[in-house]
Amino acid sequence: MADLTRLTAAEQRRLLDAGEVSSVELTQAHLDRITAIDAKVGAFLHVSSDRALQQAAAADERRAAGKPLGPLDGVPVAMKDVLCDEGELVTCASKMLEHFRAPYDSTVVAKLKKAGAVLVGRTNMDEFAMGGSTENSAFKKTHNPWDLARSPGGSSGGSAAAVAACEAPLAIGTDTGGSIRQPAALCGIVGMKPTYGRVSRYGLVAFASSLDQVGPFARTVEDTALLYDAIAGHCDRDSTSANMEAKPTAPTIDEPLKGLRVGVVPEHYADGLDAEVKAAVDASVDRYKELGAEIVEVHLPNAKHGVATYYVIAPSEASSNLARYDGVHYGHRTDETAMHAELAAERKAATDAGDKAALKKIDSALVRLYRKSRSEGFGPEVQRRIMLGVYALSEGYADAYYLKGLQVRRLIRQDYDRAFEKVDVILGPTTPAPAFKLGELVDDPLSMYLLDLYTVAANLAGLPAISLPCGMSKSGLPIGMQLMAPPLEEERLLRAARMHEAAFGMAPLAKI
Repeated sequence: MADLTRLTAAEQRRLLDAGEVSSVELTQAHLDRITAIDAKVGAFLHVSSDRALQQAAAADERRAAGKPLGPLDGVPVAMKDVLCDEGELVTCASKMLEHFRAPYDSTVVAKLKKAGAVLVGRTNMDEFAMGGSTENSAFKKTHNPWDLARSPGGSSGGSAAAVAACEAPLAIGTDTGGSIRQPAALCGIVGMKPTYGRVSRYGLVAFASSLDQVGPFARTVEDTALLYDAIAGHCDRDSTSANMEAKPTAPTIDEPLKGLRVGVVPEHYADGLDAEVKAAVDASVDRYKELGAEIVEVHLPNAKHGVATYYVIAPSEASSNLARYDGVHYGHRTDETAMHAELAAERKAATDAGDKAALKKIDSALVRLYRKSRSEGFGPEVQRRIMLGVYALSEGYADAYYLKGLQVRRLIRQDYDRAFEKVDVILGPTTPAPAFKLGELVDDPLSMYLLDLYTVAANLAGLPAISLPCGMSKSGLPIGMQLMAPPLEEERLLRAARMHEAAFGMAPLAKI
């Protein structure tokens, strides 16, 4: 039998249903793959081998007993370390939550368990989902399976790398400004951000609450649809959840869209777009022409403000969400014995010197506890974004920055509303260039932020968007293209993506 880990999730499910392989065998094959290569890739923070094999055995028992099966029954799935899973460590790749175990299941995890998925482990990420390279994890770096010297993207880089390296056929990520689509493009796989509200955020450790959305990684569009269908739908525990059931997308995935109108945006072809990426995206446009689609030029005049708008709104929401991590309620707490000794020494020195001004400036014990706990628990990128957010929300600046950002966000959404009156989907690059080298941008946050140029608008506008492979660079690195659709049109988006995939062929696997 072929290497089980190199099969798609749909192929694995068909083998399971035919009785040609057991879920225990399938799960063990992936666990063995993780053991063999993850020391080089670094996709996983924690592998739940015993629990995964127990879940696999339970799936085999259900099949043997003829019980109803879920859509992912017995299929391994990797989980970004940002969603609560009862009893499991949920660290968000941060020292702040290094020892935190979830007291309950997030809705996504609960849905996956109900669907019969085997949860093999927790994947690495940028700390609290803040970053674009998975270099901001407090615990390790993740490497791109196509070139271990390069980044897999971020913040969901661990999930993307796990799928690209065949350590799991499916994985869950989160996307706040492109954190599913960007690593999918850099790792040569498929990644989708659903419409905001389509997938419950209950049990998701929040970064920016009005932007975060949970979504699937897979190697094919069909697999993406299977995983999306398993996690989508209304949730009573999430006030931002769309109050409607999500229509299953997998049954219609292979039905081509007749009369498809594909929008192309001139603003996407500004300076900074890599020539090989442009050529691959242009070739994708030609494929749609050959498939009978009408290519229509549409304009998004406010798209140029997307990155600036995002980096006002997202840090503002992050500074509010992360205020709860204070060293008192839960999370990392500094060594209080050392802290009190430090305070006593400072007070004694100021008293001995008769320096009353210095005495006034010395923090109280509580303020010192907050400050030291947070400075020790949060990494540099998280601290940077908290400071940006606090500044944007501060008295005298909130109207000039945060309120203005919300106004521009509305303009961006209106641009898309007008564009979708003319087209069914919009096609463009996912990233400005193929995967960059690890360390190349870590000390240049502005350049790192600009990697989100083509992805942030979908989050600001609440749109569904998908990245799928569309070519390879001369140096052998994957190139991704992005499709966007109107809100709640995931079925249209996936069918359009499947048309391209069928014409382009399944992307190659990384040779690792």
